[in-house]
Amino acid sequence: MQLNYPSAHQDPIQDDFHGTSIADPYRWLENPATPEARSWTESQNLLTQEHLKHPMRQQILDRLTTLCDYDRQSAPEKHGDRYFFWKHTGLQNQPVLYWQRRFTESPQILVNPNILSKKGTVSVVSAVPSRNGKYLAYSLSQSGSDWQEIHLRKVEGRKDLPEVLHHVKFAGIAWHPNHKGFFYNRYPDPATVQEADQSYYNKVYWHQLDTDQSDDTLIYERPDQKDFDFFPQVSEDGKYLVITAYLGTDRRNRVYYRELDSDANFKPLLDEADAHYRFIGNQDQILYFFTDKDAPRGKVIGIDLDAPDQWLTVIPEQEDALTNVIMAARHLVCVYLHHAHHRLFTQVLEGGRLKEIVLPTIGSITVLNGKLQDNELFIGFSSFLFPTRSYMYHFESDDLDDIFVPKLDFDADAYETTQAFCESVDGTRIPMFIVQRKNLDTGAETPTQMYGYGGFRQALTPTFSATLLPWLEQGGRYVIVNLRGGSEYGTEWYQAGTLERKQNVFDDFISAGKYLVAQKLTSPAKLGIRGGSNGGLLVAACMLQAPELFGAVVCQVPVIDMLRYHRFTIGRYWVSDYGNAEENPEHFAFLVKYSPLHNVKVGQAYAPTLITTADHDDRVVPAHAKKFAATLQAGAVGLTLLRVDTDAGHGLGKPITKVLEEIADIYTFLALSLKMNWS
Repeated sequence: MQLNYPSAHQDPIQDDFHGTSIADPYRWLENPATPEARSWTESQNLLTQEHLKHPMRQQILDRLTTLCDYDRQSAPEKHGDRYFFWKHTGLQNQPVLYWQRRFTESPQILVNPNILSKKGTVSVVSAVPSRNGKYLAYSLSQSGSDWQEIHLRKVEGRKDLPEVLHHVKFAGIAWHPNHKGFFYNRYPDPATVQEADQSYYNKVYWHQLDTDQSDDTLIYERPDQKDFDFFPQVSEDGKYLVITAYLGTDRRNRVYYRELDSDANFKPLLDEADAHYRFIGNQDQILYFFTDKDAPRGKVIGIDLDAPDQWLTVIPEQEDALTNVIMAARHLVCVYLHHAHHRLFTQVLEGGRLKEIVLPTIGSITVLNGKLQDNELFIGFSSFLFPTRSYMYHFESDDLDDIFVPKLDFDADAYETTQAFCESVDGTRIPMFIVQRKNLDTGAETPTQMYGYGGFRQALTPTFSATLLPWLEQGGRYVIVNLRGGSEYGTEWYQAGTLERKQNVFDDFISAGKYLVAQKLTSPAKLGIRGGSNGGLLVAACMLQAPELFGAVVCQVPVIDMLRYHRFTIGRYWVSDYGNAEENPEHFAFLVKYSPLHNVKVGQAYAPTLITTADHDDRVVPAHAKKFAATLQAGAVGLTLLRVDTDAGHGLGKPITKVLEEIADIYTFLALSLKMNWS
């Protein structure tokens, strides 16, 4: 279908990349504030709304609303004598933080972000109670922005302290055992640096309660390394302050430490950036870390500060990839990835064999909370057809006791999850989960939604979302593909999807689509693909490389311009995964081959495509989606729609009303494109 698209003029802009001239005719769309860009965006939204104005859309929205109208609750975490947890009742836009001293008493509201905005666009990004549970530091985000404000609240009486901390995103909050303040990391006051440096020069500060942010004490900085970001932690015994230094999304990090109340300089403990190190905890002067140093699937080591060069292997590398470790009840509690689903094990600190905690089904650990000196372990668990439950694990009896079991209007027993494997272009075995109604036998006529990500070590494991259920109820098949670039099989699996190897990710996804067609589980006309952010890059690249394979494309908040992405907001963080076309000619050579913006073929027919973004997305800026839409609409054959949400960001803290409206649009688009009979 070819529509009368809003006019988008082309400017004669050419950039030189190492001797190659590259056109960028829609660069004017990078500035959303101009009258022309605003008018173009508004016209695109009107066009999309008109196309999706179909009676089935209201049916879809009504069913989504019914299915999402159920109570859900996170697993608790304990601080002092209080338990803290999140609760979402029905159709609240944002979850609410509660606390209680005993599970038998009525919980009390601590933070309710729903009263902070009529539209539900203020969200709590993080909430960290003090060690005695008497105070709370919580960060608020407006309209999905990564920039946040940290507020302080007394738990008893729910009264905020006067100070508010600014210039914060991706911040760690580490409370002092004396409960009088905490360490946190932030960026400079914008008034003190040039605009281009507002997301550089991260520093660690000490904040004393009941004082102004201007009085905070600088604890650690690296002016010689403007790209470093920091994350502070205080050991559970209150003995050490540990600072981890990161360079973007590159997991090869550095670790520094000092005694907590010392004024001495921080000592480098792991300063080579030769692997990933994550501080787990300590026992006296032995610090425990997860690392992939000489262990691509991960291991646990102990470092004695009296002999820091002599590492102790506490849990050696296993056949499955280690993805998370905490300390609880004098045990190490370990989450492993077994063919992209979680298994849970414990081991006493003194060493010995791993002991498995048997989980209810194939699924994912969503929350894992415990403390070294407590005997309680709290677990959140879910799967595609298993709504998230909360459990308490008893180490002595090996029992999992329910804390919270959700109830919703859906017969999960009528559906099933299976796992299959396909072979990629180079012979690599690629797993996928297939979710559908039991005994579904419509074969190649089955509308199928295939989802992927494939980057930044993000493993796609089975988790529950009520928004998937209407698709399944209509006889749709849902497939998640576990691509290289994630962490499903450890560091080597991740690295196989980065830099010049990024094409492996697209090959994996295309191979999965061909497998589904070859197995007569669907057909190209019935196969829709969907992905967001890095997954938006994935589906955009795949639709261009294999246009004959897909019947619909949903490309959400995508990274599209691979030659300029690093210039926007935090795009520089992604160079370790993608590369930098401007600075490195070798990187330019492989980036330009797959960059979606630069590989649209004029006159080529592509599947109907819905591109989504949001006006407040300061992670992947809307310019990516807009320039891609303009390019497709100008040169390609087929339907291209652009949906730009307002008062929303990359997805962080999006209110449920906006989530449901967006999913209703996506399902309406897929139903129309795949010719589904939605009833």
